[in-house]
Amino acid sequence: MIDFHTHLDLYPDPHGVAKACSERGLYVLSVTTTPSAWAGTSALAQGAPRIRTALGLHPQLAHERKSELTLFERLVTETRYVGEIGLDGAPDFKQRWDDQILVLTRILDICRAAGGRIMSIHSRRAASAVLDELEKRPSAGVPILHWFSGSNRDLDRAIGMGCWFSVGPGMLQGEKGRLLASRMPMDRLLPESDGPFAQVDGRAAWPWEASSVLPVLADIWRQNGSDVEQQLFGNLARLGRGVVETMPVRP
Repeated sequence: MIDFHTHLDLYPDPHGVAKACSERGLYVLSVTTTPSAWAGTSALAQGAPRIRTALGLHPQLAHERKSELTLFERLVTETRYVGEIGLDGAPDFKQRWDDQILVLTRILDICRAAGGRIMSIHSRRAASAVLDELEKRPSAGVPILHWFSGSNRDLDRAIGMGCWFSVGPGMLQGEKGRLLASRMPMDRLLPESDGPFAQVDGRAAWPWEASSVLPVLADIWRQNGSDVEQQLFGNLARLGRGVVETMPVRP
């Protein structure tokens, strides 16, 4: 199975969780929240060819870690994947909005200069603003909106821009999340856990619990579980082969 957005380094026993992912044959995108976490987090993938590490600078930490943008630029050549990046419009973080915009726009410019990256993007209460910045930089890479919670209008816009989406058990527990997922293109969707932040039965979700989205998607798409799994693996394969084009340039 696949977990396209998890924070391996933030589990109490990250090496144990990484080992368990490998033993299960799980394909994992291990995201980071700061460039300084890159070295330690990428070390978790040693000897685990199905684990990929993404270079990130989380919007909730933008005001504290914007000085690490220089390090981000130096490290971006070491990976095809960038994340977690984005914007967060929740009240606790909106007061740091200028720093968030500075960090996101700089990262998108770095990705563009590097030839484009596959990007796992946070957009809580900020979907429209995130899309604005992506639309200005279509060659920054392939945007994958993680745990998307924007409006239907935002979703339609994101689809039209060529965005992908990753959905997890946390998102699909609610009616709004399921409705949004039902409108996302089947061929641009991947599963995620968002562990250890996302909760399953009142505890942190494990990466392998991203598979719990299968029966929900089967119901939404009116397919059997094996067909859903085949679709998701096909999506991952297209992404991995580099056959997915960057966002279309707008006239």
